[in-house]
Amino acid sequence: MVRSMTGYGRNQEVLNGLSVVVELKSVNHRFYEYSSRLPRGYGFLDDKLKTHLQQRISRGKVDVFVQIHALETAGSEVVVDHGLAESYLNALRELSTRYDLRDDVSASALSRYPDVLTVRQAEVDEDAVWETVRAVADGALERFVAMRELEGARMREDVLSRAATIRKAVSMVEEKSPETVRAHMEKVEARMRELLDGVPVDEARLLNEAAVFADKVAVAEETVRLNSHLDQLEQLLNSDEAVGRKLDFLVQEINRETNTIGSKCSDLNLTRIVVDIKAEIEKIREQIQNIE
Repeated sequence: MVRSMTGYGRNQEVLNGLSVVVELKSVNHRFYEYSSRLPRGYGFLDDKLKTHLQQRISRGKVDVFVQIHALETAGSEVVVDHGLAESYLNALRELSTRYDLRDDVSASALSRYPDVLTVRQAEVDEDAVWETVRAVADGALERFVAMRELEGARMREDVLSRAATIRKAVSMVEEKSPETVRAHMEKVEARMRELLDGVPVDEARLLNEAAVFADKVAVAEETVRLNSHLDQLEQLLNSDEAVGRKLDFLVQEINRETNTIGSKCSDLNLTRIVVDIKAEIEKIREQIQNIE
């Protein structure tokens, strides 16, 4: 199934005494690029999340945001940094003495200074925390993938529609190309008769001129390859794999064949058809830049 590289998913649950929020965002990128923002003390989740998400995400720049709050604080304790508290107290007394200020330092006031009091968390069971976060992340991931698939389905229909338009245009080129040869030969014959002024035209030379010109402007090989590429395009769009890179390469090949056809077209109507084909190719190229 075609998926967009742009996606968003969020999930919040309370499990095993933890309130967990996981948020996923992604934008276009040639490869899988992962970055995360985790709560302090939970850095051990980073590699686990990266590997876990990569099982469902093959391309895109993915940003992961995780919030974790313990609902139960059993085992936590408040710790006093006595050395730091004493330093603050000495500094305050020095200020009081030097500037003749009232020494009114209280325990409550001293506790508000940075890092005098810290909360020491209870020992974290990393495996249990990971299982909890993974479960919440899976919920966010389902929403994330669903959004990618919905957008991908729209892109698939658009690309298929444009591919069908190109196929019709290629059929017109195949139909009109022989007419171009005939029209050219009629002009050549008329010009030769005008120049020879009644002298019989050398039919062998005329046929040779026709053969040379027909070979020069023949586009049958290019149109066959172009139709083959369009068949492959449809097959990829119906695949369950990540096909963005393959589509990018295939569109380059479609554009190359179209350029070759354009270089062989001397007829104005055929040139216009080729221009229309290139316009559709460019629109397809823009779409597939966002396909995973």
